[in-house]
Amino acid sequence: MNNNPPFAYNEISTYNGAISPSTVHVKNTDLARFFKRYLLQEAMSVFSWKMPETWDKAYFLYVLYCWGYIGIMKTDLYGVIPQHGTLGGRNIFYAPSRLLVSNPLFDKSYDLTIDKDCTVLRLQPDYCGLYDIVDFYGDLMALTAETAGVNLINSRLSFVFAASDKRMAESFKELYDEIAEGNPAAFADKKLFNDDGKLQVSFLNQNVSESFIVPELLDCLSAIRCMFLTAVGIPNVNVMKQSGVSLSEVNANDFETKANCELWLDELKKGCKKAEAMFDGLELSVDWREDLKREVRTDAGNVSINQRNL
Repeated sequence: MNNNPPFAYNEISTYNGAISPSTVHVKNTDLARFFKRYLLQEAMSVFSWKMPETWDKAYFLYVLYCWGYIGIMKTDLYGVIPQHGTLGGRNIFYAPSRLLVSNPLFDKSYDLTIDKDCTVLRLQPDYCGLYDIVDFYGDLMALTAETAGVNLINSRLSFVFAASDKRMAESFKELYDEIAEGNPAAFADKKLFNDDGKLQVSFLNQNVSESFIVPELLDCLSAIRCMFLTAVGIPNVNVMKQSGVSLSEVNANDFETKANCELWLDELKKGCKKAEAMFDGLELSVDWREDLKREVRTDAGNVSINQRNL
């Protein structure tokens, strides 16, 4: 089963490479990709869409959220469809005026005039997507998770192995690898033991709890995710907060949460209206998801928040 999203990582890397030095990226790229994949899906869940059943919704959303815009055009063979294209030209306000679309399944390439031959839905006024947000928080979460994993490993065993030569040291490494992998039995050369039958090993740090910081790292991971949820418009409350959450704090978070997304939603609604006006019979609309709307009420000074499970 192919779990790769329908967009090219190499193009995104080329774009991000101009502003993100490669020296600060996480080493475990698979772990970073894991977090970025699900963060992107969470970002796409903020709005609810109504579109023709013949459209591929996954293609529509990934193009819109990763590249920042998607064109709506009419073809002779497929009718009215969404397509990714290259922006070109400019109008009096220095905004793109043309959309160049090329698809191997088309009988020709299209050079379309925006708002005349096609419409363009844009996520943000600058025609940029939000993968830079996903990339930033995904890297932070991957670094935190990787640090927690290393700290867990270091907290499991804090010993020093005394080896008389390199061969013996390699034997100790193989022995430790077998134990760390969870094997029920490990077999060692008798040369690794002292004359009294004890393994040549001693404690390096007997109080492992002094260097055990996994709980703090997990709190940090949760805080980073809450920051991302706030950035993409998903209501959340700081779960690490020890005291009660005041109504003013909730309202402040509510405003911060919707600040960017209200702008995104306005842009998308404008694009949907233009598309419906240009193409007869097209039904295309977007709005907040119902399960993201929350109710805040006070009862004896306490705040109750109804939201989807975070």
